[in-house]
Amino acid sequence: MDSQVKSRKSNRRRKGLHLGIQGVATLLQNANFKGFFTGKIYTGAGKKVCVPGLNCYSCPGAVGACPIGSLQNSLGGMKFRFPYYVLGLLIFFGALLGRAVCGFLCPLGFLQDLIYMIPFVKRNKFKLDRYLRYFKYAVLLGLVIILPLSIPLTPAFCKYVCPSGTIAGCMQAASNKLVRGQLGMLFNWKLIVLLIIIVSALIVWRPFCKYLCPLGAWYGFFNKVALYRMHLDPEKCTHCHACENVCKMNIDPSKNPNSMECVRCGDCVRNCPTQALTAGIGGKKEGKN
Repeated sequence: MDSQVKSRKSNRRRKGLHLGIQGVATLLQNANFKGFFTGKIYTGAGKKVCVPGLNCYSCPGAVGACPIGSLQNSLGGMKFRFPYYVLGLLIFFGALLGRAVCGFLCPLGFLQDLIYMIPFVKRNKFKLDRYLRYFKYAVLLGLVIILPLSIPLTPAFCKYVCPSGTIAGCMQAASNKLVRGQLGMLFNWKLIVLLIIIVSALIVWRPFCKYLCPLGAWYGFFNKVALYRMHLDPEKCTHCHACENVCKMNIDPSKNPNSMECVRCGDCVRNCPTQALTAGIGGKKEGKN
């Protein structure tokens, strides 16, 4: 009994540390605190550098550029420019961390985690879940790549879907009358999308990450080869399904510890009774995928 109590306390501490890292990462990416009161966007040298997570360039607090927005701007400019710089950063972040970026560094992921903590009906497992997951890859291909290439000056994902941009618009409108006067039907549409995501996040853990996020789709391709990844010790694993039961991304880490869907939240590691699962750097022996 004492060991179980200690284990629960340890899990809470590690979960608290995880949330703390997410909070600090969100603050660092939105450190222009003056902008939240003035509604003015920071345009300094920091905006020439992409942050790893989905954080809108237009957010009053943002001190860096969004990689998805930057990619669309490069592909959809009046004159096509191959996005060497943006792709280079995306490959770097992916090769280093994979979807650990989603789990630890993305402000929108942190927001969804906070919303999910609100007491409400929870349902992460349902029939359409496995099919809806593929939609984020369609978003990456269609809205982030094909449409900007086909129609110049049309960053389709940012314009029609991105909830981070909608939150940024709400912040600007709250402190700037001129911005409020310019809001129209397009903003109303994006507000509906944002509200659907917020309500869904009360019920389903990270619905945007699971079904819509093109950045998460990109980083998922790197999960199996990223420097930071999951490790399974098959000699310690008893196939008790404790990791599968706590996984809110509906993965079985004992079979596929580096699934493209894994955001490295750490729940499986914290709840593994034999410590067969770990997360870290390098090439420890993994279980078969």
